[in-house]
Amino acid sequence: MARLRRHRSEADEQAPLRRGPAPIIELDDVTKVYPGGHLALERTSLSIARGEFVFLVGPTGCGKSTLIKLLIRDLDPTEGEVRIAGRNIGVMSDKKIPLLRRNIGTVFQDFKLLPDRNVYDNVAYALQVIGASRTEIREKVPETLRLVGLSTKVHSYPDELSGGEQQRVSVARAFVNHPPLLLADEPSGNLDPVTSIGIMQLLYRINRTGTTVLVVTHDHSMVDKMRRRVIELYEGRIVRDETSGGYDSDESTNEFAMRMRAEMGVGPEGTTNGHSDELI
Repeated sequence: MARLRRHRSEADEQAPLRRGPAPIIELDDVTKVYPGGHLALERTSLSIARGEFVFLVGPTGCGKSTLIKLLIRDLDPTEGEVRIAGRNIGVMSDKKIPLLRRNIGTVFQDFKLLPDRNVYDNVAYALQVIGASRTEIREKVPETLRLVGLSTKVHSYPDELSGGEQQRVSVARAFVNHPPLLLADEPSGNLDPVTSIGIMQLLYRINRTGTTVLVVTHDHSMVDKMRRRVIELYEGRIVRDETSGGYDSDESTNEFAMRMRAEMGVGPEGTTNGHSDELI
């Protein structure tokens, strides 16, 4: 049995990320115990298919941040396996972790923009660090800034932007390489309701391109109105995993935004944070 496990680990280490039907995220009986004995996750198993839009919810300290860190190999599980696109990332060598992270876009609540670079350069930086050519950068950055509604802000610096605009830059930077998986950690946590809807509309548009989107949030009102799959953690365990029905899977981004505004009562249709709903 030990020999079988060793051979399996070696195969996982050498195999490329699979492009087939394997779920984009799999946790198999994962437990994470921090030094000192704090139990962050306990025997957690879940599967998220390619192209899903999923919310991860739960109170502070329930294990949400730990789960996200496990997905990007910032932490290793104490027990169990974490697989991305069918590959057990726990047996990856450290030198291959940057390659894993290139395939996972990450959006943070506090934006983490480079203050001394303008909007264009903040987004371009995500391509520069992976060795993209100048031609690819010149093509992808303007295209992505159109997607997020910031074509007129390319020369602006972070301190010249609103909170919603800064978050759009953060989303653009995470998506410019078109990763198959995008993780958003409290993407609307510091934003007003209208701007929050704009950010969710943007993530919905990205999801419609085929990217799996996993959103960590405390905004239960937004979660209820989005009507997507919800995974709830409590004290390190999954206590709810459900898909809310009642929505049209072919709903356009404009229809989505109109419905969200109507259900949340945040004002008339037309613009969100100064930008047209039709982002591209």
